[in-house]
Amino acid sequence: MVNRQFHLALPYAGLPVALMLALLAGCASTPDEPAVTVVDEPAPVVEAQPEPKPEPKPEPVVRLRPDYPQTYTVVKGDTLWDISSHFLKDPWMWPELWQVNPQIANPHLIYPGDVLTLYFIDGRPMLRVDRPGMPDETRGKTYPTVKLSPQVRELSLDEAVPTIPLDAIRSFLSRPRVVSEGELEKQPYVVAQTEDRLASGAGYSFYARGIKEEEAAPEYVLVRAGQKYVDPDTDEVLGYEALYLGEAQMTRYGDPSKLYVTESNREILRGDRLMPREDERLQYHYLPRAPEGEVNGKIIAVMDGVAQIGQYQVVVLNLGRQENMEPGHVLAAMQSGVMVEDTVAGGQVKLPDEKAGTVMVFRVFDRVSYALVMRATKALHLHDIVTNP
Repeated sequence: MVNRQFHLALPYAGLPVALMLALLAGCASTPDEPAVTVVDEPAPVVEAQPEPKPEPKPEPVVRLRPDYPQTYTVVKGDTLWDISSHFLKDPWMWPELWQVNPQIANPHLIYPGDVLTLYFIDGRPMLRVDRPGMPDETRGKTYPTVKLSPQVRELSLDEAVPTIPLDAIRSFLSRPRVVSEGELEKQPYVVAQTEDRLASGAGYSFYARGIKEEEAAPEYVLVRAGQKYVDPDTDEVLGYEALYLGEAQMTRYGDPSKLYVTESNREILRGDRLMPREDERLQYHYLPRAPEGEVNGKIIAVMDGVAQIGQYQVVVLNLGRQENMEPGHVLAAMQSGVMVEDTVAGGQVKLPDEKAGTVMVFRVFDRVSYALVMRATKALHLHDIVTNP
C-alpha cells in the first residue's frame, strides 16, 4: 500500500501566524466613514397672522312696492308706518330712505302738509321732504337740501307724525307695569274704606298701611295682581302684570295713612296695593330696526285676552332687557307649524312655521316686553314664534 501525502498550497504560507490573522481581520472590516457634523438649524420664524376682520354687515335691502307713488302729501292722522307702506314692502325699513341723506337730521319728525318725493341716486331710493314755508332755494333740488330752520316755522314734537298709532298703545305706555314675583306683597295696601264702604273710586278716600315715613310719596298708583307671565318652554314665572286701578294723593300720613282717589277705572278694594307714581317721559317716537343679535321668542299673552291676535293688538313677549330688547325692535311673527297625521307613510309630521305678521316692541321690562302687531297676514295665537325679520 502506497502512502501518499498531499500538501495544500496557501497564498500566505510561510508567514507568521499572528501576521496572517491580522491581515485576515483587516480584510473583513469596512473602511471608516467620514465623521458627520450635526449643526442645529434655527427654528423657522412664524409670522403672527393678523386676526381676521369681522365680515361687514350686509346693507339692508330696501324693497320698493311696484306701485309706489312719486310723491305723497302727509295728512293728519298718518303714521310713519302707514306712509312707508305706500313706498316699501317692509315699512319698518323707512329709516334707510333717510339714512344716507345728511340734510335730514331726524327722520321721525315730519308733519302734516309735508310733501315727500321719492328719487334715486346711483340706484338707491331716497326721500326728499318739501315743507310749506321752506325757502325757495331748498325746493326742487336734485340733491335733498332741506333745512328745517326754527325761523321758518315753529313745530312741536306733539305735532309730528307718530311712528305707530298711539291710540293703540297709549294706555300701555305708563299704566300697566310688570313686577317680579313677590314685589307686590312688599307694597303698601288698602286696609279699609272711609264711611264703611266696601269699595271706593274717584272722589272718595281710603286708609292704607305699610307706608314708611322715609318712603312716603305725595301720589300713588293703585294696582292689583293681574296676569302671570310664564315662559311656555321652561314654565319659569317671568313676572306679573300690575293691573292699573287708579291714582290717589296722600292727605294724611300715619298708621294707617289716609289717601284721596283722584282717578279710577276700576273699583278699589281692600288688599289692593299702592306703588309710587313714576313721572317717566312717555316715548311716542321710535326708530324701527332689526335687533343686532339672533332673537327667538314667543308670544306669551295678549292684552285683550282674545284667542286670535290681529293688527294693532298689544302682545307680551318672553323677551326683555336681559335679552337686549329695546323699544323700536321689529320682529317677524311666525305661525307655529302644527303636527298632522301622514296618511300615506304613517306617523306624524310637523308642518313648517309660516310668517304671519310683524310686531314692533314699544315697552321693555326686565324679562318681558310689550309689542304692537303692525301687520297680520294670518291669525296669530299664543305661543307663536317671534324672530328676526
